[in-house]
Amino acid sequence: MAATGAGSPGRLVQYVVVRSDLVHQLSWPLGAVITQACHAATAAIHLHYGDPDTQRYLAELDSMHKVVLAAADEAALSALSENLTQAGVAHKLWIEQPENVPTCLALKPCQKETVQPLLRKFKLFK
Repeated sequence: MAATGAGSPGRLVQYVVVRSDLVHQLSWPLGAVITQACHAATAAIHLHYGDPDTQRYLAELDSMHKVVLAAADEAALSALSENLTQAGVAHKLWIEQPENVPTCLALKPCQKETVQPLLRKFKLFK
């Protein structure tokens, strides 16, 4: 990641990756799945509140940019979480309680270019 002041910083984005099987195979209500994404996004912001990129993202309140992607199932979501952890990408894997079911994850706000290679195989959530 470029040092602060090394040119103008790129636009920040917060990626949220949601299990699409929750809606399409397991018949969860869409509202419940959206709630999971909201939990994960809020938790990622909270956990990384002091991060400079998070602060810049929050300072641009009226122009926040989020991208919601689909993971096919729990295995795909868990594999992504492991890959992000290995790559040093800060994120929050949301595990719904008390069921103990991983439902989605959210990255802390970051520059698209830094994480896009890790997310390339995931398509927009539909």
